[in-house]
Amino acid sequence: MAKYAAAGVRTVLVSCTGGEAGEVLNKAMDTPDVVANLAAMRAEELKASVARIGYSAVHLLGYHDSGMPGTHWNQRPDNFHNAPLEDAVGKLVAIIRAERPQVIVTYADGRAGYAHPDHVRVHEISGPAFDAAGDATRYPELGESWQPLKLYYVGGGMSARRMQALMPLYEALGEESPLARWQARRRERGLPEIPPDTVTTRIDVGDFLGARRAALLAHRTQIDPEGAWLRIPDDALRTAFPWDEYELARSLVDNYVPEGELEEDLFAGVC
Repeated sequence: MAKYAAAGVRTVLVSCTGGEAGEVLNKAMDTPDVVANLAAMRAEELKASVARIGYSAVHLLGYHDSGMPGTHWNQRPDNFHNAPLEDAVGKLVAIIRAERPQVIVTYADGRAGYAHPDHVRVHEISGPAFDAAGDATRYPELGESWQPLKLYYVGGGMSARRMQALMPLYEALGEESPLARWQARRRERGLPEIPPDTVTTRIDVGDFLGARRAALLAHRTQIDPEGAWLRIPDDALRTAFPWDEYELARSLVDNYVPEGELEEDLFAGVC
């Protein structure tokens, strides 16, 4: 997103919840005052992170964080996970029709990656909203119809190519790779250690790794600056694996990439 924003593309973020039920994962921030004011902290973190990326606009759906399964947060009727599907889809349709995007990027279904109920719910509303936004008979009160042309997934798991590139970097640091723990959790869930390769699109973001790091660190309650995922220097990552990976889930444009090759632009075939 930072790369496209720097190129003058209008980039818009939709945040579905306030993150009120999240844990404080950065030990340096885990204080009674922070915990008591977590909703306000998360709002400030989002604002700071958005500025680092350079988003043109942010839209808030306004739902409460659903928390993880089994928590009291997950039972709240006002959380995103428990919201009526048609209502949540309608809120996203209204944003799509107002912003008129050509491309939408959303979460994968969570089976292969991080299965937070809110991430799963994002996936569940995105496909229906992609379709309904372009259908004038659906939600006619929400403005003139607009049909996006491409829908991408992220967060479906780590590709084998990325894993193979990152593991030697942790070995060079003399540290255990967090990928080993990630694989162990997948085994516990009865999943293969390496997800099936669904990557269709690979974007070179080597020149924007600094923006990504700054945007992550802006989420001070969620990101530990000393955490394993941030231990690899950007220069090393730029050499080993300077790409973001996506899965093209829906496309209404003609096939434009030879079989077996990867897209290099989310707008490929659009303009």
